[in-house]
Amino acid sequence: MSYQVIARKYRPQRFADVVGQEHVTTTLANAIRAGRIAHAYLFCGPRGTGKTTIARIFAKCLNCTDGPKVDFDDADPRCVEIAEGRALDVLEIDGASNNGVEQVRELRETCKFAPAAARFKIYIIDEVHMLSTAAFNALLKTLEEPPAHVKFMFATTDPEKVLPTILSRCQRFDLRRIPAALIVKHLAAIAAREGVQVEEAALHAIARGADGGMRDAESTLDQLISFCGATIVEADVLTMFGLAARDQVLALADALLAGDAAQVLAALDELARGGKDLGRLLADLLHHFRNLLILQVARGEAGLIEASEAELQALQRQADRITPAGVTRIMEVLTETEGRLREAVSKKIALEVALLKAIQARNAVSLDAVLSQLQALRSEAAGPANGAAAAAARPTSATPAPARSTTPGESAVASAPMPIAALRETASAAGAEPPASAALAGMPADLAATWNALLASVQAGSRFLHNYLLKAFPVAFEREELTIGFPAASAQFLPLVDNRKNQDLLAGVLRAQGFRDPRVKFVKAEPPAVAPAAVPAAPPEPPTPASASEAPPAASPATSPEPPAAKSGRSALTRLDPAAFKDDPLIKEALEIFKGRIAQVVAPAPPQS
Repeated sequence: MSYQVIARKYRPQRFADVVGQEHVTTTLANAIRAGRIAHAYLFCGPRGTGKTTIARIFAKCLNCTDGPKVDFDDADPRCVEIAEGRALDVLEIDGASNNGVEQVRELRETCKFAPAAARFKIYIIDEVHMLSTAAFNALLKTLEEPPAHVKFMFATTDPEKVLPTILSRCQRFDLRRIPAALIVKHLAAIAAREGVQVEEAALHAIARGADGGMRDAESTLDQLISFCGATIVEADVLTMFGLAARDQVLALADALLAGDAAQVLAALDELARGGKDLGRLLADLLHHFRNLLILQVARGEAGLIEASEAELQALQRQADRITPAGVTRIMEVLTETEGRLREAVSKKIALEVALLKAIQARNAVSLDAVLSQLQALRSEAAGPANGAAAAAARPTSATPAPARSTTPGESAVASAPMPIAALRETASAAGAEPPASAALAGMPADLAATWNALLASVQAGSRFLHNYLLKAFPVAFEREELTIGFPAASAQFLPLVDNRKNQDLLAGVLRAQGFRDPRVKFVKAEPPAVAPAAVPAAPPEPPTPASASEAPPAASPATSPEPPAAKSGRSALTRLDPAAFKDDPLIKEALEIFKGRIAQVVAPAPPQS
């Protein structure tokens, strides 16, 4: 007897043998038991999921000797004829090669004749979406009102190409991709019956390459037995089909999350030199980050993730190193590259660029967050100026002072819009202490001195970084590695500064201070507790140079005019000069960092009095 391939040898012969399509087989079995058998069925789904197989089993149930029934006898001559393709009353037609209107007209003529031996005349049309529009139209009337002895069963991988008038006349069943765990279990059973030893990792690799198709997995196993003999290991599967090992995918993802561009490029080069399929590698990376995202947003639901125990442990470690938003941005970059990779002249270059973009995207900040931080900087700069204006507006005596007339030049100065740079200078002159500066009180003197020198040097190089470092504090400086901590109240700034550019900038500043090979690391930490210092008594208020008769009168809040200083502070917020805003160095640096442009300058609404 000639050799029979595994996909045919172990093809399911009854509904109970079908793997992963219980929603279809259960419905058909119940319809047979209840006698509710329709005249047309449409089976949709990816390749190798069992569309034609289910149609054949359904035909056996309908045309078996004592049928229709689900539990037919495998030795029934009619069932054997159907399984071997010899049944005169079960016709399998290839829609791709018989797609013309003449073939459909011939089918309409044969429908009129009664079946030769069985109960029903069954037409199984595979790839029915390949029929022409004229052929579909010729089939409409027969499909709507067929003879009682005729049953139609259609199979297609692309139901969107089937005419709606055909779809409305059929009962539709959508077959799903078979889960990898079920494919692994089924292949292990086949290997045991064939006397072949297969590693579990190799079975997982075969299932991953099959992409939900059982026939593809069985054909792969058949080919591997011919290639490897009685023992199959994972390396054999990877070598034959150009797949990357799970450890290699995990290592590449680790380097990407760490922001190590050199390691990412080296790992990709090694995989490319090893003959791995770069398109498949990109798909594996997407699948890995998909698992990572699901693990983060649905903790405890490991059933949604198709991974081994070792992979789950690796995913747990990686989940603590990045936020779900960062994983989403990485997946967006990889997804965009997946479509362009098919048409790329050099797939390796396209994938290298994509991975470098993904490294940058993992800590990227949305535009809304950038605008919020800019608004916060403006508010911090305007706060001391408004406080000083309010202090100047407080009365020092109850005796009214003569009104002082202002010149037109002074009025123009008071009402002119104040640029942001002037607001920052006013805030600096006010001497407000940074929120994290109190942590330096509990630090060693040499660490505090190094930190202060670092801040002074960074201010000239990057105002953005300097403003963020004012909210941080030095945790430790050991073995020439400076650890910079952000407290919980300022933890939202950590992704903005934790990148290679800022690390290199700070390392260069430390190198200029005399350190040989400095390194910088950003972490989330709380400053050490510092004992509160004794608060000195407030000095007596100096006497006012003006006499009591010159003091302004104490007016009620309802009638007192707004102080000019307050008006000046408010004008700085409500009447920003667009030209001064665009020329501000802080704004220019933000545009350079985020590669943006100013579309419109809108002043904030005036505060409610």
